[in-house]
Amino acid sequence: MQSTQSNPVLSVRSIVITGILAAISILLGVTRIGYIPVPNLSGEATIMHVPVIIGAILEGPVVGTLVGVIFGITSMLQGGGTIFADPLVSVLPRLFIGVAAYYSYVALRGSNEYTAIIISSIVGTLTNTILVVGMLIVRGYLPAAAVPTLIPQVIAEVVIAAVITVAVVAAWKNIDGGRKGSSI
Repeated sequence: MQSTQSNPVLSVRSIVITGILAAISILLGVTRIGYIPVPNLSGEATIMHVPVIIGAILEGPVVGTLVGVIFGITSMLQGGGTIFADPLVSVLPRLFIGVAAYYSYVALRGSNEYTAIIISSIVGTLTNTILVVGMLIVRGYLPAAAVPTLIPQVIAEVVIAAVITVAVVAAWKNIDGGRKGSSI
């Protein structure tokens, strides 16, 4: 008798990586290490999107989305009485970070692994920023005229995300000289 069992959506490896990155996201959120105080309108920059991008690159859009949910929930719970207590601002936009990061990575990984990782981290960071700020504007929490004041913060978040993501993914995948080495 043949088995009719289909392939699971998540492998054991994907579940483990999701758990590790979710734990890192929770730690970054609860300790507030993932939220860096800055002297501008937003009050804080974030690196909370980086585990989402890493998960998406390593294991795909489902893992990226799951870690994004953890990021969003942590953001919402930390929001208290602020605008981030609104799940449409804190959770919904974070569902798309991993999806955008993964597909940009897949589109570019054939040419150069490092370039693909860097562009993917930029796309993931900008997805987070554009969707959160967009939702803040749509929900009436932020005037569109305030957006230019956030540009220096966005640039800093992009650079930090690219550096951390390249370091972690290259180490994990054992990338050497821009060529993919052996994967774990």
